[in-house]
Amino acid sequence: MEFETFTLPNGLRFAHKRVKSAVAYCGLTINAGTRDELKHEHGMAHFLEHVLFKGTKTRSSLKISTLLETRGGDLNAFTTKEETAVHTVALRSDLDRAFDIIADIVFNPTFPPAELEKEKDVVRDEINLYRDSPSELIFDEFEELLFPASSLGRSILGSAKSLRRFSQEGVRSFVSRCYTTDQMVFSSVGSFGVERVAKLANKYFAHLPCTTTQRKREPIPGYIVFKRVGRKATHQAHCLLGNRTFGYAHDNRFALYLLVNLLGGPSQNSRLSLALRETHGLAYSVEVASTLYSDCGAATIYFGTEKNAVEKCLRVVDKELEKLRSGKLTAAQLNRAKRQLLGQIAIGSESNEHTMLGMGKSLLAYGKIDSQKEVEEHIRAITAEQIQALACEVFDPKSLSSLIYE
Repeated sequence: MEFETFTLPNGLRFAHKRVKSAVAYCGLTINAGTRDELKHEHGMAHFLEHVLFKGTKTRSSLKISTLLETRGGDLNAFTTKEETAVHTVALRSDLDRAFDIIADIVFNPTFPPAELEKEKDVVRDEINLYRDSPSELIFDEFEELLFPASSLGRSILGSAKSLRRFSQEGVRSFVSRCYTTDQMVFSSVGSFGVERVAKLANKYFAHLPCTTTQRKREPIPGYIVFKRVGRKATHQAHCLLGNRTFGYAHDNRFALYLLVNLLGGPSQNSRLSLALRETHGLAYSVEVASTLYSDCGAATIYFGTEKNAVEKCLRVVDKELEKLRSGKLTAAQLNRAKRQLLGQIAIGSESNEHTMLGMGKSLLAYGKIDSQKEVEEHIRAITAEQIQALACEVFDPKSLSSLIYE
């Protein structure tokens, strides 16, 4: 069996994959992110990710930061619009320590007020650093316009203004509301059996009370197409086009992955990379992506170019999109696109950390984890008709919004 799963009586789920490795990868994925913040909590999910490391009932922040690091391991965390993850990489012999530290910082944090104030300065610096990067900032502003008047549209980092309001009481309130055992998955990958995982799960997590979520994510307001141009003091223009899509449980999600990869995935032979970079020499950075959330998503096309070349780039992009909308892929083109995506998935599966984090996300989102064989079957079943219909829907000129920094 590729993946093994079990659930503790308190509702906390576990997923494990056994591989040959001297290294153990562990993570706790929580179904809570920026989307789950109340209006006055903007940035709280990300701030909480920071302050989990600032002390527990039995460990100082220094002890937390050195428990694994002094033995060559690593303890880290990240926040997205709908998730928070705390994860470790450590030698197999330190697996017990990995379980211990994750359980301790997530379930026993003390949030010392002095540490909260210091971390506000750290996050402010992070916000300022981000604002100095227009190629990243443009994605935040685009989603703010794509999902207006919604927590989903707000930036993950929050703002200097919202940070000032955060307190120990406010942090604890968010934890109480969003960090419930029924919305968590602990995933692990390493050369040890599920029996050892179960033993450590019982040692560090079984005593926790069962908690269930009462929160419901608000529906997203209707989509209104926008065309915006902003002035930035940059040498290059940054351009982002996109449209809303369906959520991550939609039947067409695999077809969308294939369409996005064909159009502008990481390979240099993607259609937009060949057209913009190789054929016309107009852009160095070209990226097409899809971000799927629980009930909706976004498909985006990004490129950076000289300010006097923006219109020419847009015409090239329009031409490539029209090719996908107006004609089906040939059998050879479709098979080549599938082979490329399957190859990328196979190579990505060699990353045990990537696999571990993906397991947690999958179990939260779908209640199961697809094997690589099942994913391959989904991709091989995609038809040329699906790709064309999806291109007409997602990249319909009347539905495409744009944000340009000049």
